[in-house]
Amino acid sequence: MVDRITQSLEEKEEMDAPVGCVAVHIGAGFHSLSNESEYKEVCRAACSTAMEALKKGLSAKEIISVAITALEDLPCTNAGLGSNLTRSGTVECDASIMDGQSIGFGAVGALKGIRNPIQVACKLLEKELQGSSMSGLIPPCFLAGEGAFNWALEHGFSGCCDDDLITERSFQTWNKCRSRLTEDSRRTYQLENLCNFTSESETLDTVGAVCMDRRGNLCAGVSSGGVLFKTPGRIGQAALYGSGCWATSFDANQVGVACCTSGCGEHLMKTLLAKECASLALKSEAVAAVQEALTEKFLGASVLSSVKQKLGGVLLLRVDGEEAPNSYTADIVWGHTSESMCIGYMTETDTRPKVRLSRLRAGQQVPLVVEGAVYRLPHR
Repeated sequence: MVDRITQSLEEKEEMDAPVGCVAVHIGAGFHSLSNESEYKEVCRAACSTAMEALKKGLSAKEIISVAITALEDLPCTNAGLGSNLTRSGTVECDASIMDGQSIGFGAVGALKGIRNPIQVACKLLEKELQGSSMSGLIPPCFLAGEGAFNWALEHGFSGCCDDDLITERSFQTWNKCRSRLTEDSRRTYQLENLCNFTSESETLDTVGAVCMDRRGNLCAGVSSGGVLFKTPGRIGQAALYGSGCWATSFDANQVGVACCTSGCGEHLMKTLLAKECASLALKSEAVAAVQEALTEKFLGASVLSSVKQKLGGVLLLRVDGEEAPNSYTADIVWGHTSESMCIGYMTETDTRPKVRLSRLRAGQQVPLVVEGAVYRLPHR
């Protein structure tokens, strides 16, 4: 009798569960027109892979790991394989994940020798959620450098050499940076100049993903090889709490959000852009939240007053279930101050992912684009 009651309750939860959704991006930066189809296909492939995981019933944390792993494994992104090289010609990656249900967080910074940094961040999150050990030791949620690498090996990850992560494209970009700085040593290149070559070269930054699983849990994650020609040991926003990603569960008002950022890490970490955008989205509509976050909290931030070109991007998922008892609204919104940003998104009701390569308009006075899609989705 107890088993029958348990089964009926599980069936009811399944029927009441929302339709899941996922969105990914491959960085705010400059995406050339000549490679636009490639970038769109990358987003399409990552979305499809993540949706397969979602339909199998995987948790939001696992879906984010699957989505970002797919992006890290594709050589045209600045994450995992194909990451930007440091000045020393090595690969050091940052990644983080935040789970809305538990508000748990896991991150790695300046991680070398691991093909999929997001998976190590997810393992840190998993261990954090298990709580203190029998001896009372508090598990870390953020590890960097050699310590992060050794921890990964201790927890079953395989190491690799730099050559396994360097592509011809990433090497050529690094060589161009080195030549550009060497040719005229008297000329000083500020960080934002190296973040953005505009039409001179393709510059991509942090990749990210947001999702809601079939249980209604939200999650966000990011992964990055960092800015061009970065100093070894440099850690960007993709590893920092509140800067790279943020997620919350449904609150009393039946609103949940997942947000991730991209762009120049030094700009994003000073403004805590992921947390700021998510906080705004809990109180206002998704488009308005992204608009205000990028306009007031980023472009208008006093801590960036000396920066001429502020480079940032946001991908936001806002889910609102209070308007109707048998459905909910899912807003997927993106915005950027960089030249371009490529996004892919999909819900269980879609037959294939939708993709968009968003670009600034030529000559627009305020370097900001905010776009999005709205879904009215039923409970399954």
